[in-house]
Amino acid sequence: MTAFDFTAVVWILSFLAGFLGALTGLGGGVVVVPALTLALGVNMKYAIGASLVSVIATSSGAAAAYVREGFSNIRIGMFLEIATTLGAILGAYLAGRVGTHALAIIFGLVLIQAAYHSFKGSLGNDVPAASDALADRLRLGSSYPVDGKPQEYGVRNVPAGFGLMFGAGTLSGLLGIGSGAVKVIAMDRAMRIPFKVSTTTSNFMIGVTAAASAGIYLSRGFIDPRVTMPVMLGVLSGALLGAKVLVHARVRTLRAVFAIVILALAIEMIVNGITGKV
Repeated sequence: MTAFDFTAVVWILSFLAGFLGALTGLGGGVVVVPALTLALGVNMKYAIGASLVSVIATSSGAAAAYVREGFSNIRIGMFLEIATTLGAILGAYLAGRVGTHALAIIFGLVLIQAAYHSFKGSLGNDVPAASDALADRLRLGSSYPVDGKPQEYGVRNVPAGFGLMFGAGTLSGLLGIGSGAVKVIAMDRAMRIPFKVSTTTSNFMIGVTAAASAGIYLSRGFIDPRVTMPVMLGVLSGALLGAKVLVHARVRTLRAVFAIVILALAIEMIVNGITGKV
């Protein structure tokens, strides 16, 4: 494969990853890392480095559109970023001490858990919850547009969500996935935030989380411009298109796409991690 062909294939894969990432709040990295390692044979730690940079690009591109449309909850995002940033620094530190085979298996297990919770959630309704006492004190409740009208919603279980966000940040630094899967689950399932608000707020948050660990990968030499640039440009292009589609998409459809995509990737990553192909 020539350098031009490699760049083109990476861009196409990254475009698709960015599109799915914007629709589901995953940030694109959850697709980019398996695609680069399994399809193109890129070393997993270099793939993670490129993914972290692409996650920053996704957050910058898609999040701006979501904030403008009134979907993202900036107050929740900034509050939970305290936990995810601390976790991301820890995860990036641990990544230098964990082998790629183990990373692949951990990656797959995390995705299976995310797919299960997303599919389970798709069977229910997104009924707005009333805020509990702590969420009221922090003024985390807000509204988002539904059929052109503002729909009020509350927030619950703030301590549980904060703890899950620390774990999400650790996984982001360790695996380079932006940890959107765990963030969406934490907000959607634990904190009872509507799914569209969870995915858009996740996109708003992932850039800060990724930036905290990307610097550590850069200092270790795991960010290669030959891989990172086409990944970043592809993911950003796909994210901008995905942001436009999400506004009009059905929640149940988004959950199904989320679950199916990451379950397939999870199985492939675990198999390849066990057999030593990554």
